[in-house]
Order: sequence, then structure tokens, then C-alpha cells
Amino acid sequence: MARDYTAVATDLRGYGDSRGPQHVDASAYSKRTMARDQLAVMKQFGFDRFAVIGHDRGARVGYRLALDHPGAVQAFVSLTVIPTGEVWARTGKDFALGAYHWLLFAQPYDLPERLLSGDPDFFLDWTLRRMAGDLVALSDEARDAYREAFRRPEVRHAMMQDYRSGASLDHEHDLADRAAGRILDCPVLVLWEQGRFGETDTPLQIWRSWAVDVDGWAIPGGHLQPEEQPDAVLDAVSSFLARKLG
Repeated sequence: MARDYTAVATDLRGYGDSRGPQHVDASAYSKRTMARDQLAVMKQFGFDRFAVIGHDRGARVGYRLALDHPGAVQAFVSLTVIPTGEVWARTGKDFALGAYHWLLFAQPYDLPERLLSGDPDFFLDWTLRRMAGDLVALSDEARDAYREAFRRPEVRHAMMQDYRSGASLDHEHDLADRAAGRILDCPVLVLWEQGRFGETDTPLQIWRSWAVDVDGWAIPGGHLQPEEQPDAVLDAVSSFLARKLG
């Protein structure tokens, strides 16, 4: 991607090698707050308008950035994500059993923090296998980096705050946007895991009620698309950006 574009790759607030506030209200980790972080980073590098590509939590920050700051986002790519409000509206038994971390991480401080401190490597590896099907999809370097970050209590706490906000403020912000009729006015590409959604309620159909210009399709593999299917993701994103940005 960096051969054709300037690529700015950030860790979200509190994740990876980033640092975030500790033991504060979950609003410090709302997608609205983290979107402002990303906007500030891009302005620091001299970019007033740019495309946003996000996977999972990054995609949730990405669409919030596009909704709150439409003048800044030229195009948006969502990898595996539908809006948070849409997730909660569709939450049932299958989702609760499969995405158990959504419900665990959103519990009040410091229940999940204490539980995860017992064996963070086991929990992380178990969850990554559920997402990808097999850890062989991840390089040794990537697994080591994930484990190193997840072992740090401050990173795990930031993640819990992110999910707590997802069950409160982020959901409320999405509902407010729907009530006000606000939608994304930039082009959107969405890719999702083949077989995860039914034919009558796909991410493409869902996003078309949230944006004026949406394209997308399912690709084989699990949740960790950039690592499991890098060529398919790169081809799709490169083609999308070439069409929409010229």
C-alpha cells in the first residue's frame, strides 16, 4: 500500500505501544474521542483530508471519524465491521457465545481486569484461534507482539474501557446519528468473513443504510483479514481507492 500512498499506521489509544489514561471514565476511550486522536495525528503530519482503512476496533473509530468530521475523510474501508448500534440490535445467542469478549470486557471495573490477569497468554491465544481458526495464519512476530502488549495491565485496562464505551457511549452516539438521519457522505468499502452473515442481512446491505456510496463483498477466511488474506484485502482496497480517489 505504501508504494502508492502515504501510509500512517497508528495504535489506537491504549493499545499496542500507545498509552492511554488509566482508571478514568470510559468516555476517554469512546470512538468519538479516539477519532479525535486520529484526526490530530493526521493534522500533525500535514493531512487535512485522507482515506481511512480500519479493521475491527480501528474500523469503529474510522466510521465515527467519518461521521463526526466528514470534511476530513475522503473514503472509508471497513474490514469485518458493521456499526456498533447495528451489532447490539442483532445480538442474540450466537453472537453472545461467539463474541464472548464483547460481553466480558464491557463489565464494570475491575472484574474483567482481574479475571484476565490470571493467564493473559491463554486468553489471547484462545480468542485469536476463535477469530482466525488457526494461529498459523499469524506470523511468530505478530503473535509475540500481541502477547507482549496483552501482558501489560494498562493495555488490558484500556481495552476494557474501549468495550465499556462500546456498550454505552458509542451505542448512544450511533442511535443519535440514526435519529438525526446523519450518514457517511464519503465512499465506503466493506469486506467481511465469508459465511458469517446470511444473504438477506449482509454488511453491504447494513452499510447502505449508513452511507450514500457503498461497495463490498465477503472474502474467505476468518476475522483477521489483513493477516489471513493479505492479498485479497490489498487488491480490494487498492482497487477501491484507485476508483474513488483517482
